[in-house]
Amino acid sequence: MRLIIMGPPGAGKGTQAKYIAEHFGIPAISTGDIFRANVSDGTPLGVEAKRYMDAGEYVPDEVTNRMVRNRIDEPDAAEGFLLDGYPRTLAQVEELDGMIKFTGHQLDAVLSLVVDKDEVVSRLLQRAQIEGRADDTEDVIRRRQEVYLDQTEPLIQVYKERSLLVEVDGLGEVEEVTKRIFDALDVVPES
Repeated sequence: MRLIIMGPPGAGKGTQAKYIAEHFGIPAISTGDIFRANVSDGTPLGVEAKRYMDAGEYVPDEVTNRMVRNRIDEPDAAEGFLLDGYPRTLAQVEELDGMIKFTGHQLDAVLSLVVDKDEVVSRLLQRAQIEGRADDTEDVIRRRQEVYLDQTEPLIQVYKERSLLVEVDGLGEVEEVTKRIFDALDVVPES
């Protein structure tokens, strides 16, 4: 199974990604994890990415694409994967299409966790309080939500047009959301 999980910050993507990966026996691949691994291992791509990250700049698509390509070429991803945080741009959608096509497979589904914005803001404010994240103010959280919508709306439209989009209500207890996800994905044919 080759999947993408999308949803705004605080929608529970990371939590659900673990369950989905375990259910389908595939690795959950987060771009944040890929960046951190490459930087800590001092790979040439990690060194390049760190320059941008240290300057507070967006890591260019070219670097991100190469890191993702290297990761999905690893043996544990041969039978499939779940991508979290990639693609984020239309150019990355095209790049991913090429990566998957090269393997002789195709993308099976794009899971979009649909949540109420105010509920997620409330959830993130609670988490910020519990974890002592002073920089996670309501204004900052709402801005992240806006950026997510601006950046991902075109991607969601592309995947909807390709009949790959699977929207799932992301609100409720973790187990409820997980069940909804499995019910929706278990009927998707694998490439």
